[in-house]
Amino acid sequence: MIRVEGLRKVYGDFAAVQGSSFAVEPGEIFGVVGPNGAGKTTTLKSVAGLLEPTDGTVRVAGRPADDPGTRTALGFLPEESPLYEDMTARSYLRFFADLYDVPRDVADGRIESALDDLELDHRDRRLGDVSKGMKRKVAIARSLVNDPDVLVYDEPASGLDPLTTNYVLEFVRELAGSGKTVLFSAHNLHHVESICDRVAILNEGVIVARGTVESIRAEYGETTYRVFTTVPVEGSGPDGDRHVVRVGSMDAVESVRERAAAAGGEVADIRTLESTLEEIFLDVAGRPTPGSRRVTPDSEAARPVEAERPALGVEE
Repeated sequence: MIRVEGLRKVYGDFAAVQGSSFAVEPGEIFGVVGPNGAGKTTTLKSVAGLLEPTDGTVRVAGRPADDPGTRTALGFLPEESPLYEDMTARSYLRFFADLYDVPRDVADGRIESALDDLELDHRDRRLGDVSKGMKRKVAIARSLVNDPDVLVYDEPASGLDPLTTNYVLEFVRELAGSGKTVLFSAHNLHHVESICDRVAILNEGVIVARGTVESIRAEYGETTYRVFTTVPVEGSGPDGDRHVVRVGSMDAVESVRERAAAAGGEVADIRTLESTLEEIFLDVAGRPTPGSRRVTPDSEAARPVEAERPALGVEE
């Protein structure tokens, strides 16, 4: 549903994104993560048709991302999503349904269904008088009024309390389960690890790692072992009535076993520890990235800066 090939976005002499390529299939949640300034939001806005690539192609549901027809197949949720606070949730969503030319009877049913699914109360209260969590739910419902096949969500749980965050993430998972394609960005890597089928790590505008969390962990992470013994061995420390030492291979585990036996004890337990996505991210994002993001006037990548395109459902 989403095909990105060689995406490059240049602002003046600065390359925000440098040659990114990835694809997202129906029913899949694809996470884009990276430090601040890595190019995540530029990537998501390019897929949403809000930014014109300097180079490369972006296709959504078989059409160019900037094709007017693409907007009927796409729902976009920016990280910051101010609402019209004098409107109620119902009137606000009907307004955007009208912008998408959704028939009123269809829109009303779709709006009520989305609000039911999101468990959103106070549907006729001014949006200026509801909580941040409720506003975020309304913004998510707004992304669904046109019943899009593709959803681009930039920090959907931004600033929410843990309970609302878990609810929103579960809702995103249900959307993918219904067959929708989801491109997802979040700073909280635990959320990404728990919800995304595949992940791309961006650093300085370049995708430096990509794949399932398991494949990224296998390539970039490390596996260590906590070995618990009944007697102290070299390098171990106390752990209740036992002793524990951390080693990096099964050969080292066997060495601990032999040392424990020599001291008249034994290995009581072995626990495997794998790198978390956050640990891998800190390692990979901290490595130097080839090339420079600065574009010289003589470079073929230097292009005039394109203006950001307006889009339905985004207020300034």
